[in-house]
Amino acid sequence: MKTPARDPEGAGLGLRLSMLGELLGDDPSCTPAEIGFFEIAPEQWMGVGGECGQALRRLTQLHAFVGHGFSLDLGGHAPLNTAHLRALRRFLDLHHIALYTEHLAFIRDGGRLHEVLPRTEAAARHVASRIQMAQDELGQRIGIGNASTFVGSPLDAMTEDDFIVAVTEAADCALHLDVNNVYVNATNHGYDPYAWIDHIARSIPRRVACLHVAGHRRVREDLLIDTHGEAVAAPVWALLDHAYARLGALPTLLERDVDIPPIRELLPELRFIRALQARHADRSH
Repeated sequence: MKTPARDPEGAGLGLRLSMLGELLGDDPSCTPAEIGFFEIAPEQWMGVGGECGQALRRLTQLHAFVGHGFSLDLGGHAPLNTAHLRALRRFLDLHHIALYTEHLAFIRDGGRLHEVLPRTEAAARHVASRIQMAQDELGQRIGIGNASTFVGSPLDAMTEDDFIVAVTEAADCALHLDVNNVYVNATNHGYDPYAWIDHIARSIPRRVACLHVAGHRRVREDLLIDTHGEAVAAPVWALLDHAYARLGALPTLLERDVDIPPIRELLPELRFIRALQARHADRSH
């Protein structure tokens, strides 16, 4: 019998190879209670075998997992890589991953991720059609993530939040809402992050599947860089609290991709997420 996928709950943590020893040890059931689920980038794990591959399998049998990828090229014009999509589907099925999200981006020559998509009605229709094709290949609804940006496109004819609403509605897909990226972009482009969240909450509240928080670095007063290498900043915590008030206490991932400390040093941030969620536990999604 196929093991059913577990839905993510509470506060989650991005799984990195460096964490396997801490998490498994002698008893893989001893994962800290603060970690309600894990997130992985399938591209970083699909070819992993041996002890690390076995360790991942043990963890996915014990805990809820979500996937967040970066290589589908949803905004591009080259045909979708069906071989990759089929391999991804096998990976998601093997590890019982029901929620999979992707960067809303396109890939430049050489495979470099490029986050800036022109926000036009034509681009929204184009991206939505590619999301639908990807969903058909994967056999499940996926989510898209709002990216951090430093500059806009001169072709932009829509705001970022309007563009995301248009894409998710046309594609019938979910949204993985990165709260840190909302704050970073609001600073970089000069708009109100609370109004951005409010628009999403009014327009597509039930499409928001999960939230992300992470650290950023301030370069100057009006420029932030989404680094995933620092602790979550106070304004992002405040914006997360607002998101819970508008959307409910959705599962929320703490992202840490660089300068990763021991897991025990990340637990206070996970506890803080859970404390904020508890304040909004009676808010239905």
